[in-house]
Amino acid sequence: MSFRVRWTLLVLAGALVAVGQSPLRATIDGTALLRQVDRRLNPPSYDAYKRLINVEPSGRTREYLLYQVAEGREKVAALFLSPASDKGRSTLRVGDNMWMYVPNAGKPIRITSLQSVIGGVFNNADILSLDYSAEYDVAKVDESGEDYLLELKAKTTSVAYDRLKMWVSQKNTLPVRIECLTPTSMLIKTIYFKDIKDFGGGVIRPAIVETDSPLYKGYKSSMVFVHMKARTFPGEVFTLTFMPNLESIRR
Repeated sequence: MSFRVRWTLLVLAGALVAVGQSPLRATIDGTALLRQVDRRLNPPSYDAYKRLINVEPSGRTREYLLYQVAEGREKVAALFLSPASDKGRSTLRVGDNMWMYVPNAGKPIRITSLQSVIGGVFNNADILSLDYSAEYDVAKVDESGEDYLLELKAKTTSVAYDRLKMWVSQKNTLPVRIECLTPTSMLIKTIYFKDIKDFGGGVIRPAIVETDSPLYKGYKSSMVFVHMKARTFPGEVFTLTFMPNLESIRR
């Protein structure tokens, strides 16, 4: 085989390898992928029941049951059903604004994303989470083994976490793990998504969301979804005046 023939074959082989690899990377649209993750986690509008469980280093646990409703990318409300000491409390989030209503305590009061209405490792932004694409831009997307790795940057300074690293399964486009970071890349907490469950109506998502934090050694918190279904609501549901009446829409 002449030198020219060998050289031509090498060039063709290199071109085939490039054709086989580069289009995959070129076609990963990070923004579209993040929006797909949002829709895999929740319908655009839904109601859900979920248990929140806090575990202390001593092994002591405290559990809450919430009824939650959401509409669009930036509206979430939740009603506490148990324990008895918290029953009737409700929370509302509209964009960056959050409120809590306590029965017989007057009008709703403002709360912040970094506070926690239940204590534990989950803060209010975690409990009343919005679509990730509503709060974050995709700074970078890459492949990491069987997952995509999305590096996300907060759109505003009011977002709870400045940066996220999100591992998303290439197989089902569901998140596997999220690292929540400060602007200096310090780890605040890690969120794990487990136990994929079919809730019916096309909703197939992790039923368990767990978190731990190097800032709260020995503490863990979990969210366990026991029901989720697509459902629409009138706009008044996501207003301050409706917070005392969330029980009326519960099914």
